[in-house]
Amino acid sequence: MLNRRHLRVKVLQALYAYHQTDAGNIKQHEKNLLLSIDKVYEMYIWMLSLISEVVGYAQTDATDRAHKHLPTADDLNASLKLLTNRFVISLNQNKEFLAGLKKYKVEWSFEPELVKTLFTNLKAAPEYAEYLQKTGDTIQTDKDIIKFIFKKVILKSSLAEQVFEEMFIFWPVDKDVLQALIAKTFKNFSFDEPENNKLAEVTGNWEEDKEFIVNLFETSVRYDKDYQGLIGAKTQNWEPERIAMMDTLLMKMAIAEFINFASIPVKVTINEYLEISKEFSTPKSNSFINGILDKILFELKADKKINKIGRGLIE
Repeated sequence: MLNRRHLRVKVLQALYAYHQTDAGNIKQHEKNLLLSIDKVYEMYIWMLSLISEVVGYAQTDATDRAHKHLPTADDLNASLKLLTNRFVISLNQNKEFLAGLKKYKVEWSFEPELVKTLFTNLKAAPEYAEYLQKTGDTIQTDKDIIKFIFKKVILKSSLAEQVFEEMFIFWPVDKDVLQALIAKTFKNFSFDEPENNKLAEVTGNWEEDKEFIVNLFETSVRYDKDYQGLIGAKTQNWEPERIAMMDTLLMKMAIAEFINFASIPVKVTINEYLEISKEFSTPKSNSFINGILDKILFELKADKKINKIGRGLIE
């Protein structure tokens, strides 16, 4: 699930793209911002589909083995237990999943070796052999082997990594979110009745989160020059070209939250952008941003430009 930090990162990426294109069409960049959220859900559907395809390959593998020139007894009696997996059966009946497959035109024929390679890796794993020998399976034990397929087969595959990187430009950033969505799906799929099992939601409350990211993006763009003036006044001893663009964007986003987002505590804003800077900017950015924001915050408080709703939000 995309939390507020992930959403701030999405806005950061949108602002970076906006400024890299010489401040182009705001509405188009806003549309791209919303599309980047939808891309996370699309990635999620593609991954669920890949899991289903790997499971379904058990039938192809059994057929191929049975039709070998000199099949062994094992070849002629290949286990099809995986095809009875409750999680995958429920997934393939899920209306949200089926709608996602249709919406994003999901099919894996463009990468024929991927599913075969993943199933071959699964078949060689001792954990798979143990699964085939087990009896008395439940929805929980069925989920366990699917978790293994996802975590230890797909995520460990360099070919799968390459495919998703080529399909989704923000795969390195969104991969952690994808894993959280899949984990939530495993938690949600706890019923034997397929209609009671629900896919994960990309955000906790999309209407609120959509309003948050759109307002943060638009506010950061609308008051860009004002925020640049505040930053410039506190960095007079720094040559502009020495300040990383990401640092400037992060500080502008923080100022936007200070002034315009009444329900977000100042401490939360500062902590969020300091954490984001650790991943997306330079090693020294954290202390630099913290120092500049402290000075700007002091000035904004003195000018009574920070109006927070609720006790303790301004501290």
